[in-house]
Amino acid sequence: MSDVAAATATATTLDLRGRTLELSCHIAVMAIVNRTPDSFYDHGRTDSLDAAVAAGLAAADAGADIVDVGGVKFAPGPPVSIDEEIARVVPVVAALAPRVPVSVDTFHPEVAQAAIAAGAAMINDTTGLSNPAMADVVAGSGAAIVIAHSLATPRTQHPLPQYDDVVDEVREFLRAQVALARERGVPTDRIVIDPGHDLNKNTRHSLELTRRLAEFADLGMPMLVALSNKDFVGEALGREPDDRMPGSLAAAVFCALQGARIVRAHNVRETVDAMRMVEAIVGWREPACERHNTRPEGNT
Repeated sequence: MSDVAAATATATTLDLRGRTLELSCHIAVMAIVNRTPDSFYDHGRTDSLDAAVAAGLAAADAGADIVDVGGVKFAPGPPVSIDEEIARVVPVVAALAPRVPVSVDTFHPEVAQAAIAAGAAMINDTTGLSNPAMADVVAGSGAAIVIAHSLATPRTQHPLPQYDDVVDEVREFLRAQVALARERGVPTDRIVIDPGHDLNKNTRHSLELTRRLAEFADLGMPMLVALSNKDFVGEALGREPDDRMPGSLAAAVFCALQGARIVRAHNVRETVDAMRMVEAIVGWREPACERHNTRPEGNT
């Protein structure tokens, strides 16, 4: 077993409502589809229903294991009612769920319940069960839950966040919220943790989380990282949001080697290729083809 496999042996399988996602020797890619007019990266390009569904299907074709649909951005902005959020995400879920496991990015239990009824296999709560009722909804549904670390009340600013040790504090938050989810009846094989890059953290915090990501392995849960095109990548390199893909891929590869098993990404095909290459290097997958220096006449 490679050092990478040995270090992450606790991350094995994830139950997505009857679809088993094997993660012991696989790094899954979660595609992002924002059904919002004001997302930081795509600026509403997939706001319409047709565009959102097309983007989700294209992501599945490109190799995404999960498609994450969001109806409200994490950052502060104009208020969005629960009814409006449901109207944004549920039709997308219903259209995509027969084809690919669908996650819904929400912190409202009511939205989660409607999305699960439409076929969602996962709820991605970027507020880390700020409303414990979210765990109750998920527990009885068969869906999985992503528990992410953040500090602020949902959709509010948290200026100048301070940590004595960001890794220790994030890890203890996640440990407590995983215990809460279990107490509410969510099985271990349906829980994913996310350290929450950039969520109420500055760039140095996010870089420290990345550098020490392996320290989250003792929580024993598959780990998701959501770092695609984020500000810590841009500030580390001096790049604007539309020029952060190389930095995002480098961070994703580093996180995969430190134990991340799900990578949330805007640039799906490129991220899938990067993760498949990591798997090939560590010996988890065979090459797609073998021609180089395998014939008497030399290269072809």
